[in-house]
Amino acid sequence: MSDTPLLIAGLGNPGEKYAGHRHNVGFMAVDAIAETHRFAPWRQRYHGFISEGVLGGRKTLLLKPMTYMNESGRAVGEAARFLKLPLDAVVVVHDELDLAPGKLRAKQGGGDAGHNGLRSITATLGADYRRVRVGIGHPGKPAVLAYALHDFSKADKEWLVPLLGAIAESSPYLAAGDDAGFMNRIALAMKPPRPNNPAPPEKKPEKKNDGI
Repeated sequence: MSDTPLLIAGLGNPGEKYAGHRHNVGFMAVDAIAETHRFAPWRQRYHGFISEGVLGGRKTLLLKPMTYMNESGRAVGEAARFLKLPLDAVVVVHDELDLAPGKLRAKQGGGDAGHNGLRSITATLGADYRRVRVGIGHPGKPAVLAYALHDFSKADKEWLVPLLGAIAESSPYLAAGDDAGFMNRIALAMKPPRPNNPAPPEKKPEKKNDGI
């Protein structure tokens, strides 16, 4: 297990009016990790709120930037530099329009795909940090802003609640650097394999009554 701490930054906008927005699913994910793994209470630091704990034996810091989405790099950059973290020890959890609702992808490096939070972090740290992309679906170009900055619907909760639970339960794989294992565990949790249907019992031939 790495002696280097892990930083998991969930992206979102601060304030109650944004709390349920699709754009804030990163905040929701790190809240779920903190609750499931009994992290320390949140406290202010690095232009945001942090919570410390352990995932899979590795010291882990969760971060919720309070800078608003388009300046997420101020918080994530300050934390990463202060802790002297290599970029493979920085994981950013964010909403992804180009993934179907409930789908998830994890990888290291890549572009920002127009995501202002990623753009800010990349400008501060470079592009080689790890990302966990949480699919929220795409409403079509004219409606993107209103869609992302709007609460999840009641129907969304049917996949969102189990997905957040699966992210939290599977997060030790992130601490181990096993992004593929993390994705596999979540895929299984969201769509468990169907049990094999047992063959119906063989019918015994009925005894004929010959009237004896």
